[in-house]
Amino acid sequence: MLDTHCRKYIQPLIGVGADIAMKLGLTANGVTIIAMLLGLLSGVLVALGFNIAAVLVLWFSGYLDAVDGTIARKTKSSSPFGTVMDITFDRMVEGAVILGVAYKYTEFSFISLVLAVSIIISMTIFLTTGPLAENKGEKTFYYQAGLAERTEGFLMLSLMMLLKENAGVVINIFTGMVLFTAFQRFREAKKILK
Repeated sequence: MLDTHCRKYIQPLIGVGADIAMKLGLTANGVTIIAMLLGLLSGVLVALGFNIAAVLVLWFSGYLDAVDGTIARKTKSSSPFGTVMDITFDRMVEGAVILGVAYKYTEFSFISLVLAVSIIISMTIFLTTGPLAENKGEKTFYYQAGLAERTEGFLMLSLMMLLKENAGVVINIFTGMVLFTAFQRFREAKKILK
């Protein structure tokens, strides 16, 4: 939801990051890989108990995840494989943080697993609708908006890390948001694929 409606306001800041990365000789795929590695590090940091550092690293990873697409568009280097990398690495980052929280706070292992399964369901709908729908956006794939997009996910993952032993409520709310998004996407898929 926030990605869809607020991107235009933060795009100038993302553009600055893209310009800096290009001056450093980084490609879009190179920035995607750096973003993924930082996101994985975030999961490790939370597992080790460095929660504030984990949140900061996660958000820098997310920023770079936006920068990579801007670089691809500016250099006209968007590619189907870059899209595969981006979507796959996004899920790896989310998984790393969820695993880090579940490892550090074992009382949340089961509900963290439910959250992960909910993300799988939502992403399955997203990824199967994409190839079957006509792409009308600037991305290289059909993008289904929803309640829980990347920014909302980062907000919830951050709260999970910051609330530590009190994160259970946030995990359950995040699961509800993801399942609601899955329902939104499923309804949209039924409508556009008739």
